[in-house]
Amino acid sequence: NVLEEIRKNGGDGVLYQCDVADYQQTEAMAKELIKSYGHVDVLVNNAGITRDNLILRMSEEEFDAVVETNLKGCFHTIRHLSRYFLKQKSGKIINIASVSGVLGNAGQANYAAAKAGMIGMTKSAARELAGRGITVNAVAPGFIETDMTRKLPEEIREGACKQIPLGRFGQPEDVAKAVAFLAAEGSYLTCLLYTSDAADE
Repeated sequence: NVLEEIRKNGGDGVLYQCDVADYQQTEAMAKELIKSYGHVDVLVNNAGITRDNLILRMSEEEFDAVVETNLKGCFHTIRHLSRYFLKQKSGKIINIASVSGVLGNAGQANYAAAKAGMIGMTKSAARELAGRGITVNAVAPGFIETDMTRKLPEEIREGACKQIPLGRFGQPEDVAKAVAFLAAEGSYLTCLLYTSDAADE
């Protein structure tokens, strides 16, 4: 479906299956991408999972699974693709963080910690790579209408809406537009954290 949409709009693409939590798999994917296309222009780190639980009940496996995918996966892709960005002296890296990584969220210590880590990694990578023409930014969405958030109990959804200035959840397209802007127009923006709702207290 994704490829059909891309081709319908005049583009092309290839799908690769890769567990970004796995260092070797991610390295192999990066090599295959370069073999297929010869270069890479934009990297969007949006792989993410949840294993929600209160800290007192959270298992080590629940904590590790989220950190391995959400945070370490981000490190793996940047680690393996930045070498090609450096050779090109150009490129854009966009990390999908979360407002949870800024504000925290009850029952999501693992997720919030991983997303806060992504924000810190964004800032560090931006400083390391800017001198070679590579920008690194993060988009930190609040509550977005997805399969994941639709599973939330109604009282949590209502409570979340009260904290959002617009009084409603965002749409996936809202996040996509922010990412598209950074990918297409953000040539002088780096180390930026863009939050899609100002739910700060």
